[in-house]
Amino acid sequence: MPRRDSGNPQTMLGKRRSGKSDKSLTSDVSRSAQWYPGDVAAAGFIAIGSGPAGLSAAETFRSKHPGIPVRILTGDPALPYAKPPLSKGFLCDREDKRDLHSAGWFDHHKIELIRGITVDRIDTDDQEVITAGGQRYPYWHLVIASGATPVKPDIPGASTALSLRSFADAVALKMAARYAESAVVIGAGLIGCEAAACLAARGVETALVAAEAVPVQRRFGPEAGERVLKILSDNGVGFVGETTVTEIRDTGVVFDDGTEVKADLVVLATGVRPDIRLAESAGLETSDGRIVVDEHMRASARNVYAAGDVALAHNVTARRRIRSEHWRDAAVQGLVAGLAAAGIDAAWDQIPGFSCTIGDSVLKYRGWGGYDTCRLVDHHGGFTVWHEADGDVVGVLTLNTDADLLRVDELLRANPVA
Repeated sequence: MPRRDSGNPQTMLGKRRSGKSDKSLTSDVSRSAQWYPGDVAAAGFIAIGSGPAGLSAAETFRSKHPGIPVRILTGDPALPYAKPPLSKGFLCDREDKRDLHSAGWFDHHKIELIRGITVDRIDTDDQEVITAGGQRYPYWHLVIASGATPVKPDIPGASTALSLRSFADAVALKMAARYAESAVVIGAGLIGCEAAACLAARGVETALVAAEAVPVQRRFGPEAGERVLKILSDNGVGFVGETTVTEIRDTGVVFDDGTEVKADLVVLATGVRPDIRLAESAGLETSDGRIVVDEHMRASARNVYAAGDVALAHNVTARRRIRSEHWRDAAVQGLVAGLAAAGIDAAWDQIPGFSCTIGDSVLKYRGWGGYDTCRLVDHHGGFTVWHEADGDVVGVLTLNTDADLLRVDELLRANPVA
């Protein structure tokens, strides 16, 4: 296969804001049925989305108010599952789907998990969630945790390529890889790098294609990109940099210089877009493609919260609103939203962070996501990339240097602005 540029949750519990007891709140819920004539559910807590933010919010609220109805509405037909392994162990055939809870667990904890359902709109005046089928779910508190959807480039054939976002996506990709001898992965971000390494590990000749000169350059800088390129090469992944794909065909892809590359399998890893359609149609305040929320995850409408990919949340430590796109942060934001909805003081103050596994190499990041300069320090068997703004450390990417990762929290809390 032709290729170019180949290269070597903290404590957040506090005092209850609500003076109502669980019994009082529960009686309010039973009275609310009188407000909604017809075949409707009893009012309670609703989370839209069964990812880490929605599930964490629902679990947390349930733990504080066992007598109030709790529902999770999700378009995903599967039981809630861990997403990070999908582009790692699951795709590599090293582990099975990792359910977060069994169906029996939801029954036992009286959390109604409604799967495979499409929410059509939110009525913030009457505090109702209306599905595409016309079912109306009144709520006392609502958490929007609808996640993000893959971005597909506007090129011929893009609809025929595979993506990797959901369990269904991962199953489809895994099945296709069994019959593929060659693959092109478009996009050299974290998911693209992980997926490419897994495909190569399965014996599929894999090329990673990106507009950047090196992988993850836009996110972490050229020095980190060079190290990641070496990791990919060591894992059998070819890299084609400073190149865009202009067409996807049944037989492969076409590059911007006219080069045709044969491939049995084409995977799009070209980013995601927060799914804020419900928030926009409901008139919630949005900015930068996300729902604006405070440190308690409260949105601009009464009793509405947002968490996870969709949230542009105020971080107490950063002293500003920041976006976060990763599993752990979404779960913590969901926790905060669930506590706030339950009437308990909680605020998001965690420093964002995540890990990325490429082959056997585990990259770890902590930071605010922006920087002016980056400084790489090599270590035996690993490295640290320090991200700085105005001379202050604002982020760190590490490989096998956990000591740097452990001490960076103090530096980041002292210098929150990037």
